[in-house]
Amino acid sequence: MSSHSGVDLTVDLCGVHLPNPVILASGILGTEAALMERVGRGGAGAVTSKSCSSQPRAGHPNPTVIKWGPGFLNAVGLANPGVEAQVEILRETRRRLADTDVAIIGSIFAETVDGFARVAETLSSAEPDLLEVNISCPNVAHEFGAPFASAPETAAAVTRAVKAATDIPVIVKLSPNVTDIAIIARAVEDAGADAIAAINTVSGMVIDIEAARPVLSNREGGISGPAIKPIAVRSVYRCYEAVSIPIIGIGGVSSGADAIEMIMAGASAVGVGSAVFWGGVGTLGQIAREMAEFMADHGYERVSDMVGLAHRPPALFSDPE
Repeated sequence: MSSHSGVDLTVDLCGVHLPNPVILASGILGTEAALMERVGRGGAGAVTSKSCSSQPRAGHPNPTVIKWGPGFLNAVGLANPGVEAQVEILRETRRRLADTDVAIIGSIFAETVDGFARVAETLSSAEPDLLEVNISCPNVAHEFGAPFASAPETAAAVTRAVKAATDIPVIVKLSPNVTDIAIIARAVEDAGADAIAAINTVSGMVIDIEAARPVLSNREGGISGPAIKPIAVRSVYRCYEAVSIPIIGIGGVSSGADAIEMIMAGASAVGVGSAVFWGGVGTLGQIAREMAEFMADHGYERVSDMVGLAHRPPALFSDPE
């Protein structure tokens, strides 16, 4: 319950209790148990670990991240210590946060459909509250030559494989780099997804005109931060119209107002990533407090009261008599 009288920030996400709807997004401070503990104690409702694969992965050579305008461009290449090490990191995170009600989300990726199932099964032994399935990273190779989130058939195939491999609720993370994200959302829901995360980064490139070459070693990268928030809001809005499962809105959220906007578009919870670089580990708690202030000022008692409000038909105004 928020400290603001009459305002309840708690949410139920796939049967998992969150003290508030603000979630640390994958890839941001999710590399170590100590960091996830700091974010959790800083006011997050849930923390998501960095996506892990079956084996350790070095990622792309530097430079992998640059500050660009109102955000970042990155092509880290999903560097991670491998799923066996990630199991221990999640177990340690659970021990560190045992006296809190902060939820823990484990994130996975693989280069094949069967690989997703194997990684999901292994990571599930750490007993995270939720499992995020990252089918949408734009900067790594995949079995079909494009991210699994690029087509409804491949997105659904991964979803079915992971659901068969675990009893933990599954969140499928979608890509904005598609013609119609709603079609992909519907496909993963039909394949058994328990929730959707929208969106991953938006593909982009920055060129050093003095060197006449792309700045990132991978050339292309993913844009994150405030620059992509309108794209993310639209994606959440479109997904909400297409599915009935919960949506986690991710992309450019850096304030309580941003989070409320995502929720009114149709999100049940919001992910925060790049904003942590500017505001530190307490950023998520600050966003939750700003949400509570807005709710108290506008008469909303629960987060669920705001979900999807932007989908209401426009008010009809009659001419004054």
